[in-house]
This record gives sequence, C-alpha cells and structure tokens, in this order.
Amino acid sequence: MPARNAVNSFPDSKVRYSRLSSDDDGYIDLQFKKSPPKVPYKAIALATVLFLIGSLLIIIGSLLLAGYFGVTHSDRTVPVLIIGILVFLPGIYHLRIAYCASRGYRGYSYDDIPDFDD
Repeated sequence: MPARNAVNSFPDSKVRYSRLSSDDDGYIDLQFKKSPPKVPYKAIALATVLFLIGSLLIIIGSLLLAGYFGVTHSDRTVPVLIIGILVFLPGIYHLRIAYCASRGYRGYSYDDIPDFDD
C-alpha cells in the first residue's frame, strides 16, 4: 500500500490560506467584555433572615442579661446572646457587601457573595 502524503492528499483543494497580520495577538475584544452582574437574590434573602434573627436574639439576650425579664435560670442568658452574635455577624457582613455592590462602590461586587448555584 503506498504511503499518503499530506500535501498531495487534496490536490484540487480550493482552500485559500493567508498569512495573519503581525499585530494580531490572537485575542478578540468580545472576550474582554464584562457581562452584567448576576444578583444572588437567594443569598441576599438568607443574609437578611440571618440579620433579623441575630438582631432579635441579641436584643432578647441583652434584656435577659439585664434582668428586664424574670429569669429562673440565669445560666441560659449568655448562650442566647452568643448565638445571636454568631448569627448576626454573617448576615450583616453579606448585607453590607450587597449594599455596596448595588451602589457601585469600588472593590465590591456580587461575586463576593456565595451563591446557591441555581
């Protein structure tokens, strides 16, 4: 069986080749265009819920600690306050990022908020 030569395999080819210009770097302008930001509504809603629950627990824990309510077991007041702080912090953090991104502040974007990958 004779060996096939790649040059002679398509002798009647109508393909025209041209040399690329020397200033072509292989990139197109479309790949550098930014797409509009995707707003993570579910993550912002979760951050709002965390903020509200944390605020409520901090207020209740503070009132329990101050003795405003009649407490029979005083050892249960500090955990309510600690849990409130632990729930409040991520909520306010992500709400602040969402607010600053919506206002267009430099260095903030919706990409900094974790999304649920709809």
